[in-house]
Amino acid sequence: MGPGRLSQSLLLRCRRAAAALGAARCRGGPLSARPLSAAVHLRAPQRPPGRGEPPRAGGGGRWKGVAGAGGDEEEEEEDEAELEELLGPSPLALEPGAQRVAVVHPAVKWGPKKSPLTTAELQIAEAVALVETLQNWTVLDIIIIPTKNPDKKFIFGKGNFQVLTEKIKKLPHVTAIFLNVERLSSLTKKELEDAWGVKVFDRYTVVLHIFRCNARTKEAKLQIALAEIPLLRSNLKNEVSQLDQQRGGSRYIMGSGETFMETQNRILKEKELKIRNALEKLRRKRSLLRTQRRKREFPIISVMGYTNCGKTTLIKALTGEAGLQPRDQLFATLDITAHAGYLPSHMAVIYVDTIGFLTDLPHNLVESFSATLEEVAYSDLIVHVRDITHPETALQKATVLSVLKNLNLPSHLLDSMLEVHNKVDLIERYKPTEENALAISALHGHGLEELKEEIEKKILTATGKKILTVNVNLQGPQLSWLYKEATVQEVEVMPEDGTAMVKVIIGNSAFGRYKNLFPNSKIFML
Repeated sequence: MGPGRLSQSLLLRCRRAAAALGAARCRGGPLSARPLSAAVHLRAPQRPPGRGEPPRAGGGGRWKGVAGAGGDEEEEEEDEAELEELLGPSPLALEPGAQRVAVVHPAVKWGPKKSPLTTAELQIAEAVALVETLQNWTVLDIIIIPTKNPDKKFIFGKGNFQVLTEKIKKLPHVTAIFLNVERLSSLTKKELEDAWGVKVFDRYTVVLHIFRCNARTKEAKLQIALAEIPLLRSNLKNEVSQLDQQRGGSRYIMGSGETFMETQNRILKEKELKIRNALEKLRRKRSLLRTQRRKREFPIISVMGYTNCGKTTLIKALTGEAGLQPRDQLFATLDITAHAGYLPSHMAVIYVDTIGFLTDLPHNLVESFSATLEEVAYSDLIVHVRDITHPETALQKATVLSVLKNLNLPSHLLDSMLEVHNKVDLIERYKPTEENALAISALHGHGLEELKEEIEKKILTATGKKILTVNVNLQGPQLSWLYKEATVQEVEVMPEDGTAMVKVIIGNSAFGRYKNLFPNSKIFML
């Protein structure tokens, strides 16, 4: 069998494994939008039988804990119905249509809240990019106002708050204010909206809305629904406080023995539990698929980085996958996607594209997407892609490393991480200052061969694999054994003596077994 034909067969197997990685994520359309309201009335979802029980082995359907044929169709329909209810229109979804936005940034001049790695101008530029990521949202004005403590109730001091209010009142076409802080309390948000007469959004709300617009799979939508729970609780508390002021105290729901807040909190807890159970089923299914991939021994390479750093463009360049369509926008990728490719030795690998990171990304959002990011822990190598042209590239690196450390990844993964400086075509004669970093242009292909070679070295070290050429007797069992226990790359048949030179990639344990079984076999280390 010629090497070209064999390589195509191997790539096909690798692509099937890559497809299996994404099989746990089901297709789905975007969530419907509903008007934003401080009032959050939740309907108690119907309780399905067997809630919280582990999935049955051998159960069928896309949402079973393990894959298999057959199973209880009625239970599967119950699961699907419950998921559809959980993924229904969100009470926090922003109003559809255009928004004309003024971006307001509280500039911390000194103290522990001031970041040494950035400036107010760069921070507001990222805030503008977030707004412009959303379809039909337009930035009409940007305002930078100094503050000593952005955590105080109204963010700014009394004098600056009055100046800001007057500026906003002079912007008659503005329909919303994006206040560039991580999260506003529901009470502060309401009082700011009353003072300014327009909707007020924080980073949590805007980023969550971007996620909601870009979510395509049910898993991504479930994780967004989980991230909404803290906001729903906050809005509920604010609503109950307003009702108490209007009615002069809490009211019990007739015949239930529960106050309105107790009922709504109970419904929220039940919804959160159901979301977490649904995500746990997906986690179990991923675990099974991961085991299947491990049996096939395809190394996994997770490509990570700050949002819009060029991860997807790089994976497209490394794999040649024409179907990948990188987008120049923040958070274009929300779901893990897997893509098969080759290294210089013709070793087949799987590249995993992951969600991008963002400075001051709210903790609840990171926590909600931990189910997706969990996959990174089972990689053989992490490639950290940096947009080296960005003025905040140092802060972006610190942000990514901080999130990775908080994921409790194995130390060997962090220690072996490969740093890649992307977009060097935009900087004349660029040379990395960081030790062991590689300079590339994913768009133009510069430095990709060197990158592949470095990836291969690290993969061979991480997996304990060796690249060998073995001389085998075609009349014996060696060739079939190698096909079963190793990855055969090339077979060069020598008919004159009935042997073949077989190039293989083989793990340490399999190599030891081969030497014990075939002690007279000639082995050539590459």
